[in-house]
Amino acid sequence: MRDGAAVDAAMQESQPDIVFNLAGQASVAQSFLDPSGTLMDNAVGQLNVIQSILKSRPQARLLVVGSAYEYGLVRPDENPINEGAPLRPMDPYAVSKVAQDLFGYQYSLSHRLQAVRVRAFNHTGPRQSDDFVASRFARQIAEIEAGKKEAVLTVGNLTAVRDFTDVRDVVQAYFLAATKGQPGEVYNVGSGQARRIEEILTLLVGLSSVPVRVEEDEALLRPLDVPALICDAGKLRQHTGWEPHIPLERTLSDLLDYWRQQVKNTPEDPTTVRAA
Repeated sequence: MRDGAAVDAAMQESQPDIVFNLAGQASVAQSFLDPSGTLMDNAVGQLNVIQSILKSRPQARLLVVGSAYEYGLVRPDENPINEGAPLRPMDPYAVSKVAQDLFGYQYSLSHRLQAVRVRAFNHTGPRQSDDFVASRFARQIAEIEAGKKEAVLTVGNLTAVRDFTDVRDVVQAYFLAATKGQPGEVYNVGSGQARRIEEILTLLVGLSSVPVRVEEDEALLRPLDVPALICDAGKLRQHTGWEPHIPLERTLSDLLDYWRQQVKNTPEDPTTVRAA
């Protein structure tokens, strides 16, 4: 993504009708450790894609995948958040996503790029990296069940309120936004349901086949954390007819089953401390 010539070659070879730009550095924690790399991956990578489309496939549509973290420091009375809310990014990752978003908007005006932008709220499901909170909980539970970890589940801030959608519903939202959304417009993607991180943890622990003890790990706490991010996806529904269909309970059950399979297929480390 940082290599403009490589992006050009891929664009010329594939000759796409729609480009879904999902590449990038997606970890808030990593963005504090490597802010310049995050900006290069996300903002400069996006710019390379845009310039390549304009050279090779100017009629192609581009889905610019942003983030709810662009909204940043949201006041309680601003929830649920619509697309007109001010952008107050609180971390380098969010700044990089704002840059991506605005590049899509700017080029839609200056070069008539067929760019549709989305700002996705939290989503999870099978195959998600354990860099993300629900997947991190699920992986730990699967390891505890398998006796590959002592029965202690480490957590960060459990008081934050987030809006979780199943990744499979989000994929459908992306496709509909890319094909039915209006170029130049931006659409929120989320369920509209407020969930405390503690609730996600409780649901996953309730699915565990063994007792689990929960302990806070200060290393998992962020320098800044948005208290609440809740989505208003009314604009996306109006323009595309999208609705989420998969309940959170199924999402978390499928996520835990995925990690159970992953843990089962992972060779055991001889230094692992087994649960008593």
